Amino acid sequence: MMTLLNQRHNYGLDLFLLSIDEGIAGYRDDSLETVKRNEQTYGIPLKVLSYRELYGWSMDQIVAQIGTKNNCTFCGVFRRQALDRGGVLERADKIASGHNADDIAETILLNIIRGDIPRLSRCVNIVTGGEGPLPRVKPFKYTYEKEIVMYAYFNKLDYFSTECVYAPFAARGFARDFVKDLEAARPAGIMDLIHSAESWTISTGSQEQMPTPQRLPAVHIAVASCLPSKCYKPS
Repeated sequence: MMTLLNQRHNYGLDLFLLSIDEGIAGYRDDSLETVKRNEQTYGIPLKVLSYRELYGWSMDQIVAQIGTKNNCTFCGVFRRQALDRGGVLERADKIASGHNADDIAETILLNIIRGDIPRLSRCVNIVTGGEGPLPRVKPFKYTYEKEIVMYAYFNKLDYFSTECVYAPFAARGFARDFVKDLEAARPAGIMDLIHSAESWTISTGSQEQMPTPQRLPAVHIAVASCLPSKCYKPS
């Protein structure tokens, strides 16, 4: 889609594909093959980074150690860090993610459940990390997941729809089920939820009274941000 818009409107964007290999057998294998075919089809360079390359661990190895609980917590931290590293390595100005309206509605609910006020105030922003060197944009923020799938299907685009094998154990799965039930009862429910979150005003003057969300143990954050002999320092 970005390639088509770039050509049609002459935006002058220098696009490249950035894919993260988490090392999940039966899931990422299929998607990587699809991305490699997209590289040839659209003539866009592809950069693939793996958890094993960056951290010395694949996601399957992590699950073998910790079991099927909190897998998304580890994976999310590693993945965000990997995307940032890949973007810097390729000298990107911005990272465009594929988050759609369904994803954002689920994130809103998860942040409400966790009482994560700081993230709740920024999770609906179409641009995040604007204060840093590598902002992230969400071009599909107002696009339903089903619209993306239908567009890809009827235009015969090469895409994959394999679900992560660890997804059934994730808390997001419960939020996803709720969002789907909400959409079935009220078709505009997903967009209503996003617009409601956009209109919320989070007071910054009473941070001390706000509930503090549960954080990862310090060792986990340290591992994700600065590994031995792999410490990343932006140039």
